[in-house]
Amino acid sequence: MAQRVVLAYSGGLDTSIAVRWLMENHGVEVIAVAVDVGQAADSKNEDWDAIRKRALAAGAIEATVIDARAEMAEDFCMPALLANAKYEGKYPLVSALSRPVIVRHLVAEARRHGASAVAHGCTGKGNDQVRFEVGTRALAPDLEVIAPARVWGLTREDSIEYAAKWDIPLSVTKEKLYSIDENLWGRAIECGVIEDPWNQPPADVYTMTRPTAVEPTEVVIGFESGIPVSVDGRQLSPELLIAEVNRVVGSYGWGRLDMVESRRVGIKSRETYECPGALALLLAHADLEDLTLERDLLHEKARLEPRWSELVYDGLWFSPLKQALDAFFVESQRHVTGEVRLHLEPGQCFVVGRRSPIGLYDHGLATYDATDTFRHQDAEGFVRLWGLGVATWSAKQVAPTRGDAPQGGGD
Repeated sequence: MAQRVVLAYSGGLDTSIAVRWLMENHGVEVIAVAVDVGQAADSKNEDWDAIRKRALAAGAIEATVIDARAEMAEDFCMPALLANAKYEGKYPLVSALSRPVIVRHLVAEARRHGASAVAHGCTGKGNDQVRFEVGTRALAPDLEVIAPARVWGLTREDSIEYAAKWDIPLSVTKEKLYSIDENLWGRAIECGVIEDPWNQPPADVYTMTRPTAVEPTEVVIGFESGIPVSVDGRQLSPELLIAEVNRVVGSYGWGRLDMVESRRVGIKSRETYECPGALALLLAHADLEDLTLERDLLHEKARLEPRWSELVYDGLWFSPLKQALDAFFVESQRHVTGEVRLHLEPGQCFVVGRRSPIGLYDHGLATYDATDTFRHQDAEGFVRLWGLGVATWSAKQVAPTRGDAPQGGGD
């Protein structure tokens, strides 16, 4: 029996011709695995059955579609939310979160089919090759990883001709405006005119954040132990809650990012994202933490969040440091329970209120009115002791040097 390779299959041009290329150049049987992480196959006027049939037409001996939307929301988006994850302080790890989901299923399918390798359609320039390969080696170091697009040297025109040669059914043309990657957490757009960082992204690149709502409104997000559980009092699963916040916030045209990003491979890349749900939930979650986390815990968590984001961006979801940070973040969320009120109007989303039954805000301590319960007489001694170290330093080491410089002796 020929060796088998499990291919991460999207249904697009590169992964479709990769099926035939692997057969021709490696003499293997190909199992195509498409993982639904919320990218909405029907956005291309296709359904998952059509994509599965395309893989079979390309030569795959089996094609599987796995619905991983709930898994993506619960096991990947929620940990990212607990970590307030934004790479370089901006990007909420849209594509980076979906890759370990796909890797998990690639490895599982490789085991099920007795495959000796997995394959992906990434090029040598991007971050996804790192995420697929490092993730696979973390879960299954015995599996080989094959990356056809890194070695075949085909242009887009060559790829279309290759597909035509083997009668691979594709609804593509030689002109492709943008490269799109989409999942529950958002949408990434690159290529075309936006490769020039001076160009403003055209309006037609956006689909999740097209403004349709005009009347201001408010949305209340409910959290339990850091996890969002409700929208305006309606209890929702993470998958459905993310979709609902995407829909509502996106309708106000808010949730877009336009940034120059530092890729792991050393390239600066202009990236355009739309992630209304992710950014709104991150905004609300961080605000509730301000209310419920003790000062030192809040500050230390903020120091560790960029490191978690960087690990995931760099393909190290399955790594010991990331797992240890996960444990810290979960522990930090025990009391992050309450509600956050978001105000929405065209082009804007911001917090206007927050409350928690176990919040650390004490009105009696914070107020300046007659109900003040703060012991003002304690402040003088506290401030004096707090500044004692610098006062001693100033008196002993700084003050003696403030006089006139010593006079030098004569020759």
